[in-house]
Amino acid sequence: MIELARSWWEQNYPVRVRENVSGIINRFVGYCFFSAGWINTGDIPAEVENCVIVFAPHTSNIDFVLGVATFIIRGIRVRILIKDDWFFFPFGPILKSLGGVPVARDKSQNFVDYMACLLTRERDMRIIVCPEGTRKAVTQWKTGFYYAALKAGVPLVLTSLDYRKKIARIGNTFYPTGDYVADMTPVQDFYRDVHPRHPEGFNPNIM
Repeated sequence: MIELARSWWEQNYPVRVRENVSGIINRFVGYCFFSAGWINTGDIPAEVENCVIVFAPHTSNIDFVLGVATFIIRGIRVRILIKDDWFFFPFGPILKSLGGVPVARDKSQNFVDYMACLLTRERDMRIIVCPEGTRKAVTQWKTGFYYAALKAGVPLVLTSLDYRKKIARIGNTFYPTGDYVADMTPVQDFYRDVHPRHPEGFNPNIM
């Protein structure tokens, strides 16, 4: 059984206050993003309510901040699954505004089932996943994100950060078929020409 925990922030402050704080943070994020010279391209189809957002390359701590900013600027609410222990003041309100979901997870449930259950049961679940699982180069991606999307019947959305061109891109949206190699071959092609912050930390051969 999965429980989406209510954070201290939700329990103690009304919706209007939370929305005002979120608005301030969103405007600040947008200002910082564009002031740094970044642009964003692409979008998630309007009819896609739940999906798994594939975020790569992930070679530095700043990557994830820029990745989340890409969606905030476009007004797309994304979710980041974070252990509920992290949602204490003052970090809780900030994490929540950036899409953090405080989660109390049953330890007996594996990652794929856990994520698939969220995607099936909850609404507005556009979950960002870093399939590399680390900021160092890996020989292949973890596959849990793929099979969670397959089990839940939701699409995968490809996203990338190109530091050379300073482009944050929301790319293809597609439904996994169950043939991992066939599905991931064009995904590998999508990321092959992306220039990460630290090139030595990314292996474009993901399979």
